[in-house]
Amino acid sequence: MTAQPVAEDPTAEIATSEPGSHIGAFFDLDGTLVDGFTAAAHATDRIRRRQAGIGEIMGVFEASMRYRLRRMRFEHLLTRAAGYLRGEALTDLDDVCERIFVESLAPRVFPAMREIVAAHQKRGHTVVLSTSAVTIHANPVARFLKIDHVLCNHFEVDGDGRLTGQIAKPVVWGRNKANAVVDFCEANAVGLQHSYFYADGDEDAALMVKVGNPRPVNPRSKLAALAAEHDWPVLQVVTSSGRRRLSLRRLVGYD
Repeated sequence: MTAQPVAEDPTAEIATSEPGSHIGAFFDLDGTLVDGFTAAAHATDRIRRRQAGIGEIMGVFEASMRYRLRRMRFEHLLTRAAGYLRGEALTDLDDVCERIFVESLAPRVFPAMREIVAAHQKRGHTVVLSTSAVTIHANPVARFLKIDHVLCNHFEVDGDGRLTGQIAKPVVWGRNKANAVVDFCEANAVGLQHSYFYADGDEDAALMVKVGNPRPVNPRSKLAALAAEHDWPVLQVVTSSGRRRLSLRRLVGYD
């Protein structure tokens, strides 16, 4: 059985859905709301401003390839990247990534997904950004889309608010992301079986099978196969230019 795409205007379906905050709408970030890899924009900015040395550049690339080949766990990949920011003030990184979002990432928000977020908000649904990205990359997107709730990874900081090079545990990814959403629903009176989940990554299958309204977006191979198996509607979205870019995210497999 093949996955059937949603209607040409998926917002029409949402407009007739049951209203109320007891229904959740959970959105992945990279590849789902934004075309590409938000952390790559940060890395590019560091390279352009000569803040990243050759060791950092090669280290991130090597770790990314090892992760892609399944020789490194996602947690270790994320910690490796955080290590290069050790000693940085979190407030400074927040400001930097807000600037990067405005300069280069805002135009890469998928127009269709922006409309879908707004459609859920109009119905009074509880809209949540649920991502394996870190706060500095997730929060600018949430502010732009007026999303009040963010489930993501957090840097550990010392008493002066500077990064220690570690990520707070548990790392939000795969089953841990699914668990974080389940916990959020229980704490906020949101019914998971009435909720929506929009994501593109294979690792998001753990949550996709739990929600009542799974919505794969430009799904990667394994998620696409699962969608076909379960006859889930699939969204294919493009940028404002009508194209999808090949990004570092596709090489890394990061969500």
